[in-house]
Amino acid sequence: MRHAKSKNRLNRYTSWRKATLISMAKSILIYQSIKTTEAKAKAVRPLIDKLITLGKENTLTAKRRAFNILQDHKLVQQLFSDIAPRFVNRAGGYTRIIRYDVRRGDSATLSVMELTEIKKIERKKKAAKIPKAQEHDEHEEKAQEQQEKPAEHTHETKPITKEPKPELEGKKPVKKFLGGLKTIFKKQKRAF
Repeated sequence: MRHAKSKNRLNRYTSWRKATLISMAKSILIYQSIKTTEAKAKAVRPLIDKLITLGKENTLTAKRRAFNILQDHKLVQQLFSDIAPRFVNRAGGYTRIIRYDVRRGDSATLSVMELTEIKKIERKKKAAKIPKAQEHDEHEEKAQEQQEKPAEHTHETKPITKEPKPELEGKKPVKKFLGGLKTIFKKQKRAF
């Protein structure tokens, strides 16, 4: 008998459902935020809460129980050393589910599931772009330096220049076969 055993089966066999939930739990612990359907997010929420509660216990038994679910030593270490300490002052509510769109194919409600205590990850800043005027001046300086140096090679090389083909000058580029169809099937964005 399966009295009081109701849960969303996600239209999968038991083993498939467990594998899906464990995979999603791993993704949430690694990336701290994932995009998924609302039904899957609600189904994985109890598993995430259970793992973070185990992380807050911080005992050998709790680590073994977490490893039994996650099957990844590095992820278990991250759970116990980094993720669970953020939730020490919380008694629950470790995740939030935010609805944001409806999937076009099957009208499934899409949502973002994330940890409530997200650690900010500082990304490396890209090097500042040099304005084109300065870049052009630098190229000219390098060219002048190369001209001032004596030639090391005795043979001369001609620079390769591309000349436009006379038969293609007046023609328009040919459109690809599916070029017009792409505009018909472009993704439509809907907002709540």
